[in-house]
Amino acid sequence: MTIERLQDVEFGEELPVFAPDTGLANVKRFALAAGWDGPRFTDHEAARAEGLPGALVPGIMSQGFLAAMIHRWAPEAQIENVDTVFRAPVIVDQSYTISGVVTDIDEDAGKVEIDLTVSNEAGETRVFGTARVKLPS
Repeated sequence: MTIERLQDVEFGEELPVFAPDTGLANVKRFALAAGWDGPRFTDHEAARAEGLPGALVPGIMSQGFLAAMIHRWAPEAQIENVDTVFRAPVIVDQSYTISGVVTDIDEDAGKVEIDLTVSNEAGETRVFGTARVKLPS
C-alpha cells in the first residue's frame, strides 16, 4: 500500500520489503558517479587482495537504498535523516532485502520514525538504522 499522508500510517506497520540491485554494474555506476571508483567497490579480486570478502557496496549507497525503500512506500515523504549502523559489509553481487517498520508516529509534528534493516540471504543483519520522515497531513 502506498502512503500518501500521515493519517494513512499505522504504528507497527511494516513497509513493503525491497530488494536492491547490488550487482557489480550498478555499484560501478554509483561508485563512478560518486568519485569512489576504487577497486574495493568495483573489483572482487582487488577487494580480496585488500583483505575484504569481495567488492563492497559503498555505505552511502546502502543509505540510498534505505531512502529508496521509504519513497516506494511514501512517495511524498520528506526524509529528515537516516541514522545507520554498519554491522558487516554489504558485498556486491549478493542478494539483500531491506525491511522497515513504523516505530513511532508524532501526529503533532507530522512525522514518523521507521526502523530499517538490510539483511543478506542467511538472514544476517548487515546494516540497520532509523529514519525520521515527515509526511503530508
